Amino acid sequence: MEVSDRLVLQARGISKSFGHVQALRNVDLELYAGEVLGLVGDNGAGKSTLIKILSGAIQPDAGAILVNGQPVHLRNPVEARHYGIETVYQDLAVVPLMDIAENLFLGREQRAPGALGVFHFLNKRFMRRRAAEQLHSLNIGIKSVRQRVETLSGGQRQGVAVGRAVTFSRHIVILDEPTAALGVRESRGVVDLIRRINEQGLSVILISHNMPQVLEITHRVMVLRHGQRVGVVRTSETTMEQVVRLITGAEVLPAA
Repeated sequence: MEVSDRLVLQARGISKSFGHVQALRNVDLELYAGEVLGLVGDNGAGKSTLIKILSGAIQPDAGAILVNGQPVHLRNPVEARHYGIETVYQDLAVVPLMDIAENLFLGREQRAPGALGVFHFLNKRFMRRRAAEQLHSLNIGIKSVRQRVETLSGGQRQGVAVGRAVTFSRHIVILDEPTAALGVRESRGVVDLIRRINEQGLSVILISHNMPQVLEITHRVMVLRHGQRVGVVRTSETTMEQVVRLITGAEVLPAA
């Protein structure tokens, strides 16, 4: 998808401390419409803290967040979802004993129309149909949305979690290490899945340690080191070696 010059998400001067440990120091982030932005850094660089702030899971000590140019206060993940921000964490948060459709609508179950809905009956037919349509659009190979998630492979479970995010996201999907626990073949499938998400018009923030995949699929890469933003590079104009030098501190870019 072509990237526009319209900012869908901005973070300005984000800082966060946990006791005496300063996890983030005056961090800025910009995400454009149609963009896949890579967020990389060594362990402890502040990536997880930043995405938890952007998804409303924790609150910053200082700084501002803007969605489509408007300042927002994301006090919890529900408010982040209200603004079209969906996050898929590394643990996926799927329920193995529930089926695929139930997982896709977990926490957002659809009530049956009319009197049945008043008595909290669920519209399972609608949820199953919508789940099947969404997974088909993302080319996720599932035999039936009535399958229990415990019967799925790691890559298929990742697909269900991503499918849930895409079903309800209006603007942004944040993916936290989506291929960390997968083999080569399933990782390839997730990379293709990210492309399809982007082609559907969503902007993506991808957190990953897999540098070849990051450089293959992103438009820009933002590097964090010791809680600070140390560089943002266009993927088409950089190399893996330069990104690694930024991560390790061997290279420092001029402040943007």
